[in-house]
Amino acid sequence: MEAFIISLGVVAVAEIGDKTQLLAIVLAARYRAPYAICAGIFIATIANHALAALFGGLVADWLGPIWLRWILAASFIAMAGWVLVPDKADDGPSTAARASAFVATLVSFFLVEIGDKTQIATIALAARYHDVIVVTAGTTLGMMAANVPAVWLGEVAATKLPMKLMRFVAAAIFAALGLAALFNIGKVFG
Repeated sequence: MEAFIISLGVVAVAEIGDKTQLLAIVLAARYRAPYAICAGIFIATIANHALAALFGGLVADWLGPIWLRWILAASFIAMAGWVLVPDKADDGPSTAARASAFVATLVSFFLVEIGDKTQIATIALAARYHDVIVVTAGTTLGMMAANVPAVWLGEVAATKLPMKLMRFVAAAIFAALGLAALFNIGKVFG
């Protein structure tokens, strides 16, 4: 249960103000099809984060516990710094205008999420917890928790949420996870 809750929380907070959340707002404004957009986000996130979690699990198996501890600590601490940098809305793919809301969302979310901080966090969480399914479920629900309100609230969500505060909260969570990994607190490598 710990892996699920931490995965959900870390990704939900890290996703606030992220480029994929901004993409959700743009897609919602453009297509006005919230159910299709939410379904596209869900499927894209499951696919992307499942692959990331599988990779994280493999990395954990290849590395010994000492190297894994240092790499995870460095990854989480780096993520703490990364989430402090605001994302900018990316231009949508040129084919988005011709695609349905679902397909445009599915493709754009999958591609934009490659190399994103939430994908990197998913890799690190899977390496830490050794549970691909639970981490994928948690990170997917975290993405949905952050993006579904953005789809439904559109611009209001982007203008009313204190993004700077949310980035600091996310940074603090990642820093705490990094320090926990570094000092082996809470059976980080149980």
